[in-house]
Amino acid sequence: QLPQASAVKISIFNTSGQMVRELVDTFQPAGSYRVQWDARDQRGQRVASGIYLYRLRADGFTTMRRMVLLK
Repeated sequence: QLPQASAVKISIFNTSGQMVRELVDTFQPAGSYRVQWDARDQRGQRVASGIYLYRLRADGFTTMRRMVLLK
């Protein structure tokens, strides 16, 4: 849920801290959104199963969460 229009950036990182993929980097109007990652890196290559981190930045707010990718 995005309470007000804001620049939004969602990035995926591996456990070494390297950015794997940037999913969203755009200005979004207020509203509810759902983002799905296709388990591919910036070059379009499939990534390995494992633990990844995603970082969400919007309107001065930043959060980072862990996720597990299983194939």
